[in-house]
Amino acid sequence: MELEIERILPGGMGLAHAGGKTVFVALAAPGDRVRVEVEREQGNILFASIVEIITPSPVRIEPPCPYFGRCGGCDFQQLTYEAQLAAKSEMIRDCLHRIARLENVPEIVVMPSPNEWRYRMRAMWQIDRDERTVGYYERGSRRVCDVVDCAVLRPELQAKLEDVRSTEIPPGLKHLDVVAGEDGVSFAPAFAEFQTNELSLKVRDEIYRYNAEAFFQINPSLLGPLMEFALGDASGASALDLYSGVGLFTLPLARQFQNVMAVEANPVAVRFARRNLQDAGLTNARVIAAGVAEWFRGAPAREVQFVLLDPPRAGAESAVIKGIMDLRPAEISYVSCDPATLARDLRKLIVGGYRTRSIRGFDLFPQTHHVETVVRLTQS
Repeated sequence: MELEIERILPGGMGLAHAGGKTVFVALAAPGDRVRVEVEREQGNILFASIVEIITPSPVRIEPPCPYFGRCGGCDFQQLTYEAQLAAKSEMIRDCLHRIARLENVPEIVVMPSPNEWRYRMRAMWQIDRDERTVGYYERGSRRVCDVVDCAVLRPELQAKLEDVRSTEIPPGLKHLDVVAGEDGVSFAPAFAEFQTNELSLKVRDEIYRYNAEAFFQINPSLLGPLMEFALGDASGASALDLYSGVGLFTLPLARQFQNVMAVEANPVAVRFARRNLQDAGLTNARVIAAGVAEWFRGAPAREVQFVLLDPPRAGAESAVIKGIMDLRPAEISYVSCDPATLARDLRKLIVGGYRTRSIRGFDLFPQTHHVETVVRLTQS
């Protein structure tokens, strides 16, 4: 089947049409003329892979990574970096229009990463001890793609990947979380000489401590601009930081608001957040160890001027969105790594009386379809 790729959809697939059916094509570029093989059919939708590129798109390039196409880690290496940013902008706009039902969505600015390669300071390496392979899952499978050199890893993580590959893996170890900092690399779980070390990283004027057992963002070069846009010049009596992690936003919020409450479920992240506040001399913020939905179910009514939420990829639970709307903050800042779940939650907030004030993307994940988006909302 010959097709022309029309555009890139949220999720990274190329969109085409043939014989009255919609075709999703993996690893495509907009404008490609391709011959594809249909791998599965779901109603009126076909899922296909490229067999031959008949006429390449003007924005198609040769992927530099030898594992591209087999490794499931990257899916945008076939695109110029400018085309990656354009595709991510369009993905955000598509979700905001189609799911959040926003009309006349403006063009979304996606801030580029200063480093298109060797930017990634956090990873999860999959391990198959029987096959003696270490790397990432192959695309669409649970087989481990044996990766010797990962082009998006920061150099200190790449060096540790080589060390792990040459070390005897203990029985039962299926995956390894790794994160870098300014003072080393941390592993979870620990084994041999690979320890769960405490690390630190300076972002703007704040010092953050963390390890591989607590979530921390993947691309340090954009964290300053991300924080600046998410908070802006917001200030006042009280702020709420939901899914707060080790306190990436909690610390600057505590400098702009008189009182800050942060809510986080991961006990390791809670411990680091409290430590980071203490080290910064910030006594006007409190970290609550609880799931956010659980906390809302038991939280007493309070007055909050500003709410920031940075949920996982699945987005915020319905109880969380309801809890935020019950608080009626003057302003909400929603930080998201998935445009679709962001748009789903925005729709509820807009119906509940909020309007979007500003939107920006941040390319924390070059060479992949993932994008970080921040939406600032105010009461209508």
